[in-house]
Amino acid sequence: MTDFSEARARLAETASDIERVLAILPPPDARTAEQRAAAAAAHTSARRSRVAFMAEHAEAVYDKLTDGRRLRPRLEELVLAATAAFPELVPGPAAERTRPQAAKEGFEIDQGIFVRGVLDSPAAGRHLMDSMLRPTTRALRLLPEFERTGTLETESVRVERRDGVARLTMCRDDCLNAEDERQVDDMETAVDLALLDPATRVGLIRGGEMSHPRYRGRRVFSAGINLKSISAGEITLVGFLLRRELGYLNKMRRGLWHDDPDRWRSPLVDKPWLAVVDTFAIGGGCQLLLVVDHVVAAADAYLSLPAAKEGIVPGVSNLRLTRAVGARLSRQMILGGRRIHATEPAAAALVDEVVEPSEMDAAADRAAAALSADSVAANRRMVNRAEESPDDLRCYLAEFAVEQALRMHADDVVAKVGRFT
Repeated sequence: MTDFSEARARLAETASDIERVLAILPPPDARTAEQRAAAAAAHTSARRSRVAFMAEHAEAVYDKLTDGRRLRPRLEELVLAATAAFPELVPGPAAERTRPQAAKEGFEIDQGIFVRGVLDSPAAGRHLMDSMLRPTTRALRLLPEFERTGTLETESVRVERRDGVARLTMCRDDCLNAEDERQVDDMETAVDLALLDPATRVGLIRGGEMSHPRYRGRRVFSAGINLKSISAGEITLVGFLLRRELGYLNKMRRGLWHDDPDRWRSPLVDKPWLAVVDTFAIGGGCQLLLVVDHVVAAADAYLSLPAAKEGIVPGVSNLRLTRAVGARLSRQMILGGRRIHATEPAAAALVDEVVEPSEMDAAADRAAAALSADSVAANRRMVNRAEESPDDLRCYLAEFAVEQALRMHADDVVAKVGRFT
């Protein structure tokens, strides 16, 4: 292993070289083909050096950022700290956050290299994943009021506790519950509260009624990622794509890390989850079904994962879907965009109950009551451990961090989402 200080000095020289190249070029969306090639060559040289540096020194970098793992920064805080302390490793001009996708330099790819290095390290990666399982500051602030009233109203999610069931209703009625960073923050807050609330035994997720002209008055589960937000540059690698996987989805599957000295069995608080699918679960909505314990779908509903057609990676579906439905159907859904209708035989691997739309409320209540049984929590905990270990997810997300960052800044994706501006 090369000396840390020496390796860092060499990396800083390489970073200075690319800064000089980029400084004389126009913005990314105004470059000629020759200028784009020059920028790409400079980025490639710097990224090659950053990959090599993280391969050798990821744990040393992480320990410096977390005071020897005594601090527990969330991913967003960790990347900000790395940008300040190691700018040669994690460049990130503040202006990049406010630009449309087509005008971005692509520094999120460098963030992805950093995150991959952290997650590839068993020690640092496990520490980060456990840190992301802790309740958010926002949830802890709202918890006393939620325990008292059993209700929460946010822009994207409403929560009502009734008969021991925390009912999370996704309520972005104007955009068919298409996901953006606001929705991810609201969902993580709602999931945290459901897991922390001692009066909640089961969590239930359902889409609310829509005001969108095409589906006015109908419940819709989710239309997946908000393509307009991608085009506007408002879907970020750290704040959305990785936070979603390491945050509320992983909390639903593994549980919430709760520092309670009386919890001698495990620091994780976990509960059963139920999803109720009206109309459709597209993209991220379909991904969410892969972490719940029971799915009730309307007979006229369908599921799909169109991410490959959009040009991106559908979260952790590439890991989880194959285990759920088998290799062939998984490829048909992910690579070919096949829709699965709730009433066709293939849906049996993704949906537990299919009922007529008029019977959805009653079916949801029955399923929630069944999941409230005392033995369910322990058994779902062991089933989840058998299906997917934390290290399985850690290793997958290490590669996902780079692959998804590359796709988000690829020319074909920028062109596709640009149609939604």
